[in-house]
Amino acid sequence: MKEMIKLGLTLAIYAVISCTVLAVVNNFTAPKIAQNQVEKVNQAMASFFPGDGYTFEAVSDYDGASVGTIKIENMIIAKKDGKAVGGAAQVNGPTYDQATILVGMKADGTITGLQFLKNTDSPGFGLKANDPTFTLSNGKTFFGQFEGKNAKDGFKTGETFDAISGATITSNGVANLLTEGTGSLLKYLEKQGATNE
Repeated sequence: MKEMIKLGLTLAIYAVISCTVLAVVNNFTAPKIAQNQVEKVNQAMASFFPGDGYTFEAVSDYDGASVGTIKIENMIIAKKDGKAVGGAAQVNGPTYDQATILVGMKADGTITGLQFLKNTDSPGFGLKANDPTFTLSNGKTFFGQFEGKNAKDGFKTGETFDAISGATITSNGVANLLTEGTGSLLKYLEKQGATNE
C-alpha cells in the first residue's frame, strides 16, 4: 500500500512540474507566436494589394460564418484614397484536420490571393495545399490557382478549381473556408459601398 501511495505522489509531483514548465514556456512563446502571425498577415495584405497608397484596417462588425464549425477570425479592409476597395478574411475550420487561411479579394469578388496561416492536415497529402513546391497539372500551386477567380462563381471541387489528388477532403475543406470567408467579406464590402479602383 505504501508503494502505491509513493508512486501516486511521485506521478502527481511530475505532473505538477510538467504543467508548470509548459505554462512558463507558453508565457514566453505565446507573444512571439502572435507577433509572427501579425507579420504573416501584414505580408499577405501587401501581396494581395501591391503598390502604394493602400491602407489596411481591421474591422469587427462583420457577419460571422453560417456554418458552425467554421469561424471567421479576422477581417481586414483595404482602402485607397479613404475608400474601401477590397479586403481579406481570416478563416479557420475543418479540412482533413484543421486550417486557417487568409483570402484577399477585390470589391467585385476577384480573389487577389490565398495564404495558409496554419495547416495541420496529413503530411504527404493535405499539407500539399500550402506547399509552394507542389504544383497541380495546371502548373499552379493549390493555393495559387485561386488568384484571379471570382468568389461569386463559387468554389466547387473539380469544377471551379482543381483538387489535390488523394486529398479531396482537404480540397473540399478549403472550398468551404473560402465560401464562408469571401461570402462574409462580400457582404461587408457591399455595406461599405466598396468599389474597384
